[in-house]
Amino acid sequence: MNPALKSMLDRYSCKTANDYKNALKEIIQEMALLGLWRSKFFEHAAFYGGTSLRILYGLDRFSEDLDFSLLKSNPNLNLKKYYAAVQAELQSFGLKVTVEEKEKSESRETAIKSAFIKAGTRKNIIQIEAPDTIRNHIQHNEKLKVKIEVDIDPPGGFSTEVKILLQPIPFSVNTFTLPNLFAGKLHSVLCRRWKNRIKGRDWYDFVWYVARKTPLNLYHLEQRMIQTGNWKSSRQMMADDLQLLLKKRIEEVNFDHARNEVLPFIRDPEGVALWSKDFFYEIAAKIKLDH
Repeated sequence: MNPALKSMLDRYSCKTANDYKNALKEIIQEMALLGLWRSKFFEHAAFYGGTSLRILYGLDRFSEDLDFSLLKSNPNLNLKKYYAAVQAELQSFGLKVTVEEKEKSESRETAIKSAFIKAGTRKNIIQIEAPDTIRNHIQHNEKLKVKIEVDIDPPGGFSTEVKILLQPIPFSVNTFTLPNLFAGKLHSVLCRRWKNRIKGRDWYDFVWYVARKTPLNLYHLEQRMIQTGNWKSSRQMMADDLQLLLKKRIEEVNFDHARNEVLPFIRDPEGVALWSKDFFYEIAAKIKLDH
């Protein structure tokens, strides 16, 4: 096994096949960030979303996708060279992966460009030298996927900062600051279309921000909601508006379903034991604004 790969794996206490899969996915995510750094992607973009919170700020749940926002709108930016850099980086450490861009449907225009890092789970579990007892629980055709999404037409009103990662080598990542990450998360909480598939991870992260007294950039939330058509008022969004929107959204959520959705991504089920409408009314009331 590549020594850098081994050093990254040693951070985890893997016991089950699922532990190894989660560790492998996070290692792939961090090596992908290294490839993007080497290719100077972060001169044009910033990392945001749940995985940035996990890798850069210590969120205690696993996350699946790599989400990025351009620093300013640029629909013509060539992303293929960055995807190629990610694939080359991962393969240089001995991982067997491909990176494939998702073709846009002509009938569905969107500001989000997507690609997938695809890896044969069993091949790469063997590559990280997992025990035979683990390998034997993984199907030969099982696939591990990490989705990459890039917002090429970002809403305004956000700021970024540079964070340092030390593995597999020291490198830097440009990322949204926490008040702006919080705004993006509340946009998901308020506006995500989930029908019967409530994303409990959004609500878990919401609690994480509030528990750490993270101030919210309300202006950036407003800009996101204007862009998606969820804030149509001509006046500026105020704290009272946010509380009303959250109260309405909380009333719509089945928190038993939300709890079940997040459980595979967290280690301690007790962390979501208190979830209820009343619990989230109290959490919402504790939001502090970034002035």
